[in-house]
Amino acid sequence: MPTSTTPTQSVQVFGKKKTATAVAFCKQGRGLIKVNGQPLELLEPEQLRYKVYEPVLIAGQDKFGSLDVRVRVSGGGITAQMYAIRAAIAKSVIAYHAKYVDEQSAQALRRQLAGYDRNMLVSDPRRCEPKKYGGRSARARFQKSYR
Repeated sequence: MPTSTTPTQSVQVFGKKKTATAVAFCKQGRGLIKVNGQPLELLEPEQLRYKVYEPVLIAGQDKFGSLDVRVRVSGGGITAQMYAIRAAIAKSVIAYHAKYVDEQSAQALRRQLAGYDRNMLVSDPRRCEPKKYGGRSARARFQKSYR
Protein backbone atom coordinates (compact mmCIF):
# COMPACT_ATOMS: atom_id res chain seq x y z
CA MET A 1 0.00 0.00 0.00
CA PRO A 2 2.10 2.95 -1.23
CA THR A 3 1.48 6.24 0.48
CA SER A 4 2.59 9.46 -1.12
CA THR A 5 4.26 11.55 1.51
CA THR A 6 5.57 14.93 0.51
CA PRO A 7 8.66 15.95 2.46
CA THR A 8 7.85 18.65 4.99
CA GLN A 9 9.76 21.88 4.69
CA SER A 10 11.57 22.07 8.01
CA VAL A 11 14.82 23.19 9.59
CA GLN A 12 16.40 22.30 12.91
CA VAL A 13 18.62 24.86 14.63
CA PHE A 14 20.12 25.16 18.11
CA GLY A 15 20.77 28.09 20.41
CA LYS A 16 23.12 28.04 23.38
CA LYS A 17 23.82 30.13 26.45
CA LYS A 18 26.31 28.86 29.05
CA THR A 19 25.29 25.20 29.54
CA ALA A 20 21.67 25.60 28.36
CA THR A 21 20.89 24.22 24.90
CA ALA A 22 17.66 24.85 22.98
CA VAL A 23 16.86 22.98 19.77
CA ALA A 24 14.25 24.67 17.55
CA PHE A 25 12.36 22.71 14.91
CA CYS A 26 10.77 25.12 12.43
CA LYS A 27 8.28 24.03 9.76
CA GLN A 28 5.32 25.25 7.72
CA GLY A 29 2.27 25.73 9.94
CA ARG A 30 -0.20 28.11 11.58
CA GLY A 31 2.07 30.35 13.68
CA LEU A 32 2.43 28.22 16.82
CA ILE A 33 5.52 28.60 18.98
CA LYS A 34 5.88 25.98 21.72
CA VAL A 35 8.62 25.39 24.27
CA ASN A 36 8.82 21.86 25.71
CA GLY A 37 5.21 21.32 24.57
CA GLN A 38 3.85 24.51 26.18
CA PRO A 39 2.94 27.77 24.42
CA LEU A 40 5.16 30.83 24.95
CA GLU A 41 2.46 32.53 27.02
CA LEU A 42 3.02 30.05 29.87
CA LEU A 43 6.79 30.57 30.23
CA GLU A 44 7.92 31.70 33.67
CA PRO A 45 9.27 34.09 34.97
CA GLU A 46 7.24 36.77 33.22
CA GLN A 47 10.09 39.31 32.93
CA LEU A 48 12.19 36.86 30.93
CA ARG A 49 9.19 35.86 28.80
CA TYR A 50 9.51 39.21 27.00
CA LYS A 51 13.09 38.31 26.07
CA VAL A 52 11.77 35.20 24.32
CA TYR A 53 9.14 37.30 22.48
CA GLU A 54 11.81 39.66 21.07
CA PRO A 55 12.53 37.79 17.81
CA VAL A 56 8.78 37.67 17.05
CA LEU A 57 8.24 41.34 17.88
CA ILE A 58 11.28 42.57 15.94
CA ALA A 59 10.82 40.44 12.82
CA GLY A 60 7.07 40.97 12.78
CA GLN A 61 4.16 38.57 12.99
CA ASP A 62 4.05 38.22 9.19
CA LYS A 63 7.32 36.25 9.23
CA PHE A 64 6.04 33.88 11.94
CA GLY A 65 2.41 33.65 10.79
CA SER A 66 2.97 30.68 8.51
CA LEU A 67 5.56 28.86 10.65
CA ASP A 68 5.36 26.45 13.57
CA VAL A 69 8.35 26.52 15.90
CA ARG A 70 8.80 23.78 18.48
CA VAL A 71 11.66 24.21 20.95
CA ARG A 72 13.22 21.64 23.30
CA VAL A 73 15.42 23.15 25.98
CA SER A 74 17.58 21.51 28.62
CA GLY A 75 20.52 22.28 30.88
CA GLY A 76 21.56 25.47 32.61
CA GLY A 77 19.44 27.77 34.75
CA ILE A 78 16.22 29.63 34.05
CA THR A 79 17.83 32.76 32.59
CA ALA A 80 20.29 30.85 30.41
CA GLN A 81 17.44 28.68 29.09
CA MET A 82 15.40 31.76 28.14
CA TYR A 83 18.33 33.26 26.24
CA ALA A 84 18.97 29.91 24.51
CA ILE A 85 15.28 29.69 23.46
CA ARG A 86 15.45 33.24 22.12
CA ALA A 87 18.55 32.47 20.05
CA ALA A 88 17.10 29.21 18.74
CA ILE A 89 13.85 30.86 17.60
CA ALA A 90 15.68 33.71 15.85
CA LYS A 91 18.14 31.38 14.11
CA SER A 92 15.43 28.93 13.03
CA VAL A 93 13.35 31.58 11.27
CA ILE A 94 16.42 32.89 9.43
CA ALA A 95 17.42 29.35 8.43
CA TYR A 96 13.89 28.59 7.20
CA HIS A 97 13.79 31.75 5.09
CA ALA A 98 17.26 31.06 3.69
CA LYS A 99 16.36 27.50 2.73
CA TYR A 100 12.75 27.75 1.53
CA VAL A 101 11.83 31.40 0.87
CA ASP A 102 14.75 33.40 -0.55
CA GLU A 103 18.20 34.48 0.53
CA GLN A 104 17.43 38.20 0.37
CA SER A 105 14.64 38.01 2.94
CA ALA A 106 16.90 35.91 5.17
CA GLN A 107 19.70 38.50 4.95
CA ALA A 108 17.26 41.33 5.68
CA LEU A 109 15.92 39.41 8.68
CA ARG A 110 19.46 38.69 9.87
CA ARG A 111 20.42 42.38 9.65
CA GLN A 112 17.23 43.39 11.47
CA LEU A 113 17.78 40.95 14.37
CA ALA A 114 21.53 41.59 14.61
CA GLY A 115 20.88 45.34 14.67
CA TYR A 116 18.71 44.89 17.74
CA ASP A 117 20.88 42.37 19.62
CA ARG A 118 23.72 40.39 18.07
CA ASN A 119 23.48 37.71 20.80
CA MET A 120 20.30 36.42 19.15
CA LEU A 121 22.42 35.09 16.30
CA VAL A 122 25.92 34.67 17.74
CA SER A 123 26.53 32.64 20.88
CA ASP A 124 28.31 34.14 23.87
CA PRO A 125 31.71 32.43 24.38
CA ARG A 126 31.99 33.24 28.11
CA ARG A 127 32.12 30.23 30.41
CA CYS A 128 32.61 29.69 34.13
CA GLU A 129 36.28 29.53 35.11
CA PRO A 130 37.25 26.37 37.03
CA LYS A 131 38.37 26.51 40.67
CA LYS A 132 42.08 26.12 41.43
CA TYR A 133 43.90 24.84 44.51
CA GLY A 134 45.12 27.27 47.17
CA GLY A 135 41.91 29.26 47.27
CA ARG A 136 38.14 29.11 47.60
CA SER A 137 37.35 30.06 43.99
CA ALA A 138 38.94 30.51 40.55
CA ARG A 139 40.81 33.72 41.41
CA ALA A 140 40.51 34.32 45.19
CA ARG A 141 43.32 32.89 47.37
CA PHE A 142 43.17 31.88 51.00
CA GLN A 143 44.26 34.68 53.33
CA LYS A 144 47.90 34.52 54.36
CA SER A 145 48.65 34.48 58.11
CA TYR A 146 52.02 34.54 59.87
CA ARG A 147 50.77 33.46 63.34
